Amino acid sequence: MNSLMKNEISQWRDNPKDDFLGGLVSAFSVIPEVVGFTIIAGVNPMLGLYTSVAFLILSAFLGGRPAMVSAGAGSMALVVVALIAEYGTEYLFAAVFLAGIFQLIMGLCKVGRLIKYIPQCVMTGFVDSLAIIIFMSQIKNALGGGLTMYALVAAGIVIVYLFPRITKAVIAIIVVTAASVFLGLTTTSIGDMGNMTAALPDVHLPTLLLSLETWKIVLPYSISLAFVGLIETLLTQQVVDQMTETTSDTNRESCSQGITNMVCGCIGGMPGCAMIGQAIVNVKSGGRGRLSTLVAGVMLIAVLGFGSGLLNIIPLAALIGVMITVSIATFDWDSLRSLKDQSPLEILTTLLTVVIVVATNNLAYGVAAGLALYYAGGFAAKAFVRAS
Repeated sequence: MNSLMKNEISQWRDNPKDDFLGGLVSAFSVIPEVVGFTIIAGVNPMLGLYTSVAFLILSAFLGGRPAMVSAGAGSMALVVVALIAEYGTEYLFAAVFLAGIFQLIMGLCKVGRLIKYIPQCVMTGFVDSLAIIIFMSQIKNALGGGLTMYALVAAGIVIVYLFPRITKAVIAIIVVTAASVFLGLTTTSIGDMGNMTAALPDVHLPTLLLSLETWKIVLPYSISLAFVGLIETLLTQQVVDQMTETTSDTNRESCSQGITNMVCGCIGGMPGCAMIGQAIVNVKSGGRGRLSTLVAGVMLIAVLGFGSGLLNIIPLAALIGVMITVSIATFDWDSLRSLKDQSPLEILTTLLTVVIVVATNNLAYGVAAGLALYYAGGFAAKAFVRAS
């Protein structure tokens, strides 16, 4: 017990300077993607920012992987697009709260250790399909926006690829916004998608869950959210473990994700999970301890409190440009180069996962189909070998 306490304390105090820097950079790297994902889901960007604050601060204390950044993630937003469109945000909050309960239960049942049974080909399909869906959604957002929209999107993409620093996404947004304002360009802004103010979230329990009819509607979405969130979180956790050459607690992280999603359901937030891109940014910026995510959360509160008016004038095109580059960076290009080293079953599993996800817009369905094919195919191959 004493060693556990010492380890917990060291995760707070051993790397204060770099954790502070990593947290600052992480806060600004979270904003464009989170806002972009809320636009995909069709909700006010403030919902995603509330979620991000909750995840960053609570995971600093509850999480099982120090320095891993969790916020309102795209994989989770994609799951609830249809639910929001058909039933509205109150059903979203109910689904998020219920998903959090499922994740907490799975964490207490120690399902985190089952991540080792997900084969790499399914993980690749999961990541690649997420990248494809993000890309397709941004193209859809840009279409019909006119030459001004297309020019600003292209400018944002060029800046991201030419600017050498890890804060290039933020720089792209600043430059594109400045160009739009000073040149007097008429284009859709974030403020047009939903006014961003410094108001506190509306805290309330999702009472819709008291109705059996609501359960019938939200249960499939909640189950999908729970599994998609944990899969992406545990995959990201493995990446951060490898980068920092340390170990972490998957079951504690699962419980943390569940508790925080329950909180998000009560404050009118989006569903959230770990964000692999932002986690990498934090680690590469020096973040190693819990202080880094706490600083990111506090910084995000400061931005909302004092800079929310500025966020309203950011052109939608700036976010589209950044999100297109995010989708390209998310895609596992190494998987294409390594096709010659993969078995036919692994290639088919990856393809099936991608096709199912893109066709259904549900990451959980794709992962389930990929797992079924991989293990059924492996079992059939072994049975054939034994029979012959």
